[in-house]
Amino acid sequence: MTTLDGPLDGVQVLDLSALAPGPYCSMLLADMGAEVILIEQAGRPQGRRDLARDPNEERRRFSSYALGRGKRSIGLNLKTDEAREIFYQLSQDADVVLEGFRPGVVKRLGVDWETLAGRNARLIYCSLSGFGQTGPYASHVGHDINYIATGGALGMIGDQDAGGRPAIPVNIIADFAGGGLMAAFAIVCALQARERTGEGQYIDLGMSDGAMSLITSALAGYEGAGADMSPAAHVLNGGEPHYQVYETSDGRWFSVGSMEPYFYANLCRVLELDQYIEDQGTTDHARKAEIQAAFKEVFKTRTAYEWHELLNEVDVCAKPVLSLEEALQDEHNIARGMVVEVPTPDGGVMRQAGVAPKLSATPGRVRGGAPVRGQDTEALLESLGFDADAVASLREREIVA
Repeated sequence: MTTLDGPLDGVQVLDLSALAPGPYCSMLLADMGAEVILIEQAGRPQGRRDLARDPNEERRRFSSYALGRGKRSIGLNLKTDEAREIFYQLSQDADVVLEGFRPGVVKRLGVDWETLAGRNARLIYCSLSGFGQTGPYASHVGHDINYIATGGALGMIGDQDAGGRPAIPVNIIADFAGGGLMAAFAIVCALQARERTGEGQYIDLGMSDGAMSLITSALAGYEGAGADMSPAAHVLNGGEPHYQVYETSDGRWFSVGSMEPYFYANLCRVLELDQYIEDQGTTDHARKAEIQAAFKEVFKTRTAYEWHELLNEVDVCAKPVLSLEEALQDEHNIARGMVVEVPTPDGGVMRQAGVAPKLSATPGRVRGGAPVRGQDTEALLESLGFDADAVASLREREIVA
């Protein structure tokens, strides 16, 4: 019986990406056993930015500690011929190359799909960009907020008391779900296809595409039933009293998602508002506003913890809105292995999110902390046949780091 250290054991990934979506993708692959080698820029500081000029650099540093976990690192100055040749040697045995540059950059660097596929026909090459490699917006710059705006997701998120103004979520929709997670899925699909065809392929993933894929169900409701998906107009984005967040007596927020009639009826009974049991989904706006006002008033009579205890004694879909610290201390998250402690490059330890999919035979796991830039340069160069003097010369000339 073959023993695997994760389902992707034996898969080697060269990661050229730097911003969150690409590193999250390769983190997912590393957690599942892939050997991920970060191709980091030689000749520049690890943080890549001047902290004095970029107040977000500290946040990015700690983010890189999480997203870099379980990976190796080599510093290469790909603007030089010698560094490119080293990359070519690495790519000949690699299974996957992941890049997150703007369209055209990898071509100028000489590490594009066409160049590498000519050297390794089994290579899977994933380009992860904001708007994809084709289309009118391909060359446009952007961030998560712009990608979810284009993909249709942002226009559905908002507070009913904000006049329809969209609410800006943290960058989890495009960067992480539509970008990194979708890229990891595409890579695994391409690896599976290669098992059958023996050939690699190119993956063009735009985060705006990924964000639009995530609204598949909402789009179906709009197309098929003419559902109004503008902020706070639909049951799933705050348009109904029974799918809403309410403030509690301790100033906390509490989520209610009692969509099914059985759960809704139980909610009304616990709130002692039985008179509204038959009014679920009413189209009478005045009645709906009355129900919402009544719910708001009652929820302010107990703490979030008290509501959690009370509502979970019966079947009601309800949970407190946790802060990040509370999520890290939550007994369910801990029991599910979703809170792990991982060493950091500066000698500390930080709590991180664990591995979400629970595979019975080949489970994923966190395989150590993030590397410092160039941590594995010497070992990787030696595996390619470079001796100590050659490595020292490359370092001195800032070809590698």
